[in-house]
Amino acid sequence: MLPETGFLKAASPDLLEMMNSISVAIDLPANAVLFSEYDEGDALYVVGEGSVEISVIWDDGRKLGLEIMRKGAVFGEIALFDPGPRTATATTMEPCKLYQVRNEDLLRTIQKSPELSLELLRLAGERMRWMNMQLHEYVFLALPARLARKLLHLTAETGNADGTFRLSQTELADFTGATREAVSKTLSVWKLHGMVETGRGKLTVLDREALRQVAGFEDV
Repeated sequence: MLPETGFLKAASPDLLEMMNSISVAIDLPANAVLFSEYDEGDALYVVGEGSVEISVIWDDGRKLGLEIMRKGAVFGEIALFDPGPRTATATTMEPCKLYQVRNEDLLRTIQKSPELSLELLRLAGERMRWMNMQLHEYVFLALPARLARKLLHLTAETGNADGTFRLSQTELADFTGATREAVSKTLSVWKLHGMVETGRGKLTVLDREALRQVAGFEDV
């Protein structure tokens, strides 16, 4: 059964029933590439267990991490509505159970219940809004603000009360479009000010309010 979290938490019982009826469960090990950028695609995926990294490759060959999808997250929706080349790469970060919904199955089903298409359009709108926000941050925000926003987002989704999550500084650099050295220098300053605690492959947020100020959220 699909998890009733993330986007699906607000889904209607009818939409959940429809997606459950046409979804196929897929089990993948850690570090498995579900699909790569420019691969032909025709399906949406829901994370049932585990986490999936969504990334793209810049023209200079560097990887840019866009998002970490956890339980209840939905991704690959562009190919669901418009089958064609994938716009990003999806890689499992740990053993995962995913649920696949294919374009042809969805179209056949919503012909019987066209009102459900409105909820799916809402999904597409939410994802487009998120991607536009990500692009805005990469283009207009300095590294400290980008890094602070990414840390606040990632730790909010871990489910750990202490704000700890496992991600290396190299991976954080991928998610902020910066070098590892620049990320390490910024984290070192924040550590001195008691904002974060770093360890081998993990990071703990100690002062979320301070990070919010760096991120530019102090007036929000």
